[in-house]
Amino acid sequence: MAERTDGQAPHPGTTGGGRKGTAGRPGTASTATGTGPGAASTGLRRDAQRNRELLLAAAREVFAEQGLGAPLDLIARRAGVGNATLYRRFPTRDSLIEEVFAEALAGLADAAEEVLRIEDAWTALTRYFERVFALVAADRGINDLVTMSNPDVKALADTIERNTRTVSALVTRAQQQGTLRTDVTPIDLLVVMGPICRAVPAFASVHPEAWRRYLALVLDSFRAGPPQPLPGLPARQEELDEVFTGVWEIDG
Repeated sequence: MAERTDGQAPHPGTTGGGRKGTAGRPGTASTATGTGPGAASTGLRRDAQRNRELLLAAAREVFAEQGLGAPLDLIARRAGVGNATLYRRFPTRDSLIEEVFAEALAGLADAAEEVLRIEDAWTALTRYFERVFALVAADRGINDLVTMSNPDVKALADTIERNTRTVSALVTRAQQQGTLRTDVTPIDLLVVMGPICRAVPAFASVHPEAWRRYLALVLDSFRAGPPQPLPGLPARQEELDEVFTGVWEIDG
């Protein structure tokens, strides 16, 4: 460093020749090259967000294939991340389940609101169960979600409560309109529908739309008035064996 002729120390951040430098300004050089603390933090946030999205996508696939009891390490492997990353993003299985199925649960809520606006209660009741069964036929995870109790997933508890209110309202209206047997309660309907709904993925493995026949058959048993024609064809013996095998695999 050059000495000043006036006997004073050089001003910080200047060279001996009096030109202003950048070395004395903290962060200037590192910011210029994009390698400072801010850039590193941004990179970490991007990595964390990408890992989160990969985990959610993998969890949707694995839960749809194997149900909610699928191994979490399989989800991590399919996402291409380590188990530690999975547990940092989602500390519990329930937190992962709630995030993965938020959209599906919102869809069920929308379905409930839609059918309650339909004037004919029997049509509304039929469409509501068709919507639910179509969802569980396509996704074993959703099947588990709507047929198994899990009080630790708050969104699920809210959905079950809304489902009960929806069915109760439609049953009351259908009885008032004379299209539903008057000796049937909402719980009767839910008790019968639960096991049928549980078996839907096994039926879907035989034929994607096979569940429609059995849903129609069950609903018709609650209808006031003459029976209606059933859709589709009955299962053959060899198909029935396959269905039952699938049901046991679901609950195994």
